[in-house]
Amino acid sequence: MTITANGIEFETSFEGPEDAPVVTMSHSLCCDLTAWDELAEDLKKDYRVLRYSLRGHGKSAPIPGPYDFGMLAADVASIQNVYGVTKSHFVGLSIGGMIAQEFALRYPDRVDRLVISSSLCALPDGAAALWPERIRLAAEQGLAATVEPTMSRWFVEGSLEGRPELDARVRKMILDTSVEGYIGCCHAIAGIDLKDRIPAIKRKTLVIVGREDMGTPLSSSELIHRQIEGSKLVVVDNAAHQLAIDKPEIFNKEVRKHLADA
Repeated sequence: MTITANGIEFETSFEGPEDAPVVTMSHSLCCDLTAWDELAEDLKKDYRVLRYSLRGHGKSAPIPGPYDFGMLAADVASIQNVYGVTKSHFVGLSIGGMIAQEFALRYPDRVDRLVISSSLCALPDGAAALWPERIRLAAEQGLAATVEPTMSRWFVEGSLEGRPELDARVRKMILDTSVEGYIGCCHAIAGIDLKDRIPAIKRKTLVIVGREDMGTPLSSSELIHRQIEGSKLVVVDNAAHQLAIDKPEIFNKEVRKHLADA
């Protein structure tokens, strides 16, 4: 369903029992709300699942950037307002996990449990130069030029063998992302500076990461885990960045267990 929130048209989905606790989900760069299909299918029996495509992703409006995390968190709050959601669990992966952290800092009363997957609170050493180059490549050659390097970061070598439908699905999400949305989000990630702020997060938090994640390495999740008191860290072996799509059985089980403690 397309709605207008924060002055922008967003592609959204809101499904599950009307009286159930709400779970808000925020996906990674170059994906859309369908990246959560497996988790949403699992949770919607017991939770009201709110998904959206980031600005410039999927069918959400391609608004020129740059973006920042205050803006991206305000998008979520505005989307929740449209649906009358005043409190929810929040599951975020990659940039979605960065948005989840910012959201929990800016709107603490709206958050119950947090899940931060494959994410960052600060750029890893040596990563600052990557983002201007990715912005340049997308601006000059479009998202097609990003597909192969992105796929190599997102999945362990060989993990998509025998899964041609998943391979095609992920590639299509990348190609369907607008250049404006991609570049806008790249600017936000390049400026991430949450490390010293996230100790203020007081919600029960699950941090989950693939051991072979190159884009948001294990050390980054360990840093988030250290900075958020009482958080739990889960490391998934033989997995890289896209845990929710690549390892749904493990990911869904860990998320369910974390939310069920609420």
